[in-house]
Amino acid sequence: MSSLVAHLLNSVQEMAILYRMQNFQELADRILRGYQCTEEEALHLLKCSDGDTFDLVSAAARLRRHHFGNAVKVNYLVNLKSGLCPEDCTYCSQRLGSEADVLKYSWISSEEAVRQAGFGISSGATRVCMVASGRGPSERELQRVTGTVEALKAEYPHVEVCACLGKLKEGQAEQLCQSGVDAYNHNLNTAESHYGNICTTHSFQDRVDTVEQASAAGLSLCSGLIVGMGETDGQLVEAVMALRDLDADSIPVNFLMPFDGTPLAGHWTLTPLQCLRILAMVRMVAPEKELRIAGGRELHLRSLQPMALHVANSLFLGDYLTSEGQGAREDLQMIRDGGFEVLGAETHGGAGDFEGVPAGGVAVAVAPRHRGVGTSAAPNA
Repeated sequence: MSSLVAHLLNSVQEMAILYRMQNFQELADRILRGYQCTEEEALHLLKCSDGDTFDLVSAAARLRRHHFGNAVKVNYLVNLKSGLCPEDCTYCSQRLGSEADVLKYSWISSEEAVRQAGFGISSGATRVCMVASGRGPSERELQRVTGTVEALKAEYPHVEVCACLGKLKEGQAEQLCQSGVDAYNHNLNTAESHYGNICTTHSFQDRVDTVEQASAAGLSLCSGLIVGMGETDGQLVEAVMALRDLDADSIPVNFLMPFDGTPLAGHWTLTPLQCLRILAMVRMVAPEKELRIAGGRELHLRSLQPMALHVANSLFLGDYLTSEGQGAREDLQMIRDGGFEVLGAETHGGAGDFEGVPAGGVAVAVAPRHRGVGTSAAPNA
């Protein structure tokens, strides 16, 4: 085959893909019938224009509603041990050599962990994510975690527990499962082809091994991404396809928070519309998976956060591991204003009735204008 014919064939194939992408609803129809989105299609979803992004969101929203209705799963983070991690992940404020101004403390007590978890549960969280910095737990540290899980389950038997402790040793996943842990989080974070650019103290395969170990022990898999770390669109698709191959049950999408004092400080590359396209692509590739808007959503989605809930069906409530998030009340207001419901709240109490969160018009004092024209004060411009 001549190079000209090969070029023409490739052009025809690309035009065919682009034609299909002009109708995102058609792609959603096929996915609902069992079709799997290809790498080429996923890449073209990421490359759709700003003007077409809301059409893409509309199509992805159909998949979200088909699998999850209007429910939003609320998750709550409890940071059991913060900072002083020996790993060198460039994105992390807790990394080796980090100069970020974040809290650093050793293991909190089981009583304090349960107390902190209770705040999130009372606001509607049905999953508590217990996280500890470090390469992975020692046997003594694992026993501390299992004891905390048992104490939490005794007080809140309905709550799901997800553990995030780093790389696991042989038999540790089974111990977590036996103590009542429901899920294990270990993010792939990025594509294998990009991994060496963000971490050198462990490999992409190390992460895959831990995810597979957790799955073999019967734990639900939670594994996702951090976007905005200099990856290409192709590498982003590569990472999402790897998550689909691993059959992760929930996929948290984090948006890089470039802390001062870390190697990625000042690395602001994402736009709100780009973030929506990333979420929509993940939904198209993994339509039946829990898709969570996670750390950095406030910084990067900004005013489009509510729109993201039409694609994602899960979020973290309140603060993150080392950074402050949107207020919990604002999160719940955002859910309610969008016509969504907190998953499980009717059964387990908490924020199922959005206690204290207004449903209709909000009675607030209207601020009279005392600036701008007709005054000596500067205008609001």
